[in-house]
Amino acid sequence: MILDNNPTPIKASERHIILDAIRGFALLGICMANLPEFALYTFLDADTVALMPTATCDNIVRFLLCIFIDGKFYTLFSLLFGIGFSIIINNAIEKGNNGFAIFYRRMFVLLIIGFLHLMFIWSGDILMLYALLGMLLPFFRRISDKGLLRFAICLLITPIAVDFLCEINEIRLAQPFVDIQNQLCNRYGITDDNFAYWLRDAQDYNAVFQFLIQGAIVRIQEFVDGNRYFKVLGLFLIGLYIGRKRIYANLSENKNLLKKIFKSGFFVGLPLSIFYAWSAYNHQPFGLTIHSTLYCSSVYILSFGYAAGLSLLYLKFKNLSFWQFLAAPGRMALSNYIGQSVIGMFLFYGIGMSFGTTLGLVYIELIVLCIFICQMAFSHFWLKHFRFGFLEWIWRILTYG
Repeated sequence: MILDNNPTPIKASERHIILDAIRGFALLGICMANLPEFALYTFLDADTVALMPTATCDNIVRFLLCIFIDGKFYTLFSLLFGIGFSIIINNAIEKGNNGFAIFYRRMFVLLIIGFLHLMFIWSGDILMLYALLGMLLPFFRRISDKGLLRFAICLLITPIAVDFLCEINEIRLAQPFVDIQNQLCNRYGITDDNFAYWLRDAQDYNAVFQFLIQGAIVRIQEFVDGNRYFKVLGLFLIGLYIGRKRIYANLSENKNLLKKIFKSGFFVGLPLSIFYAWSAYNHQPFGLTIHSTLYCSSVYILSFGYAAGLSLLYLKFKNLSFWQFLAAPGRMALSNYIGQSVIGMFLFYGIGMSFGTTLGLVYIELIVLCIFICQMAFSHFWLKHFRFGFLEWIWRILTYG
């Protein structure tokens, strides 16, 4: 084995376009899920939403988002993260480097980027959670393939048990964070009446920052209420398994497996996702435990079906230039993810164009498509001149020196 004392990131020629294409596809879904919150539509009360001229169409779009988008795309990102871990380690081992030291540096830098994103740009950040849970992945490196899948399944179904215990005992694990958020809102004067309009009416960044502080606590509430740490770590392990098996690098050999996964997503995941959306739309009429079960049995299966379906399309139409355009934003996913947040602030907050609370869901999702098309075009142009996206370059410089 040739020892290389100067660890380097994966070269463009070593990348697998299907992973970047799935990552680009996931970016679109993430933007579709996140922009309604940036637009402050999510915070509006039911009466205000009902009075919008697009209210009827908005209800349909909201139901469709719950079926096809909710939870599916952070699932894809989590799978890709686990695959990326296996690639980083294999790449480092082949070059004789300490892959785990590289990985921990990479996670620490991501943790800092996520913290800055959470506290100064948007409260919906997921990078910090990825970085913290990612630091646990090396502990699973010696576990067998079957062991990985067993751990993953246990982690993915654990939220159902947690929700059942919380429901029968009438407790909320996130209550301490709810209390902290209420204290912060009282300190800054954020009330139920002005909550939805605070960011739209913010005349300076200080007002935005006050909202982001309490928003960071809300984000912790969401992670605790949604048992997100179990879900993400479980998906990381499935991604690690896929990376070990190099399924992404041998799509033709795994074509039958991909077909089975795609069919499961369509014939099982999709119908269950419709039931899940109905439960969410009607405020969980059968209780939290049933809703959590519907989530577990629908979101993951449909998400895996998305990945398998894209892989099968790639196998059939591999020579289409479309894949290069879809992969381009995926190659600079960090820059585009943070970029979506900056665009959201500019469009909808008072320190920008103040469009928040004024648009229905139909128009918000049309804006999402425009943003993503622009990001595809910009990413394709950028990567003709540079090896990495701007934030990726900073991330890799701090990781590899």
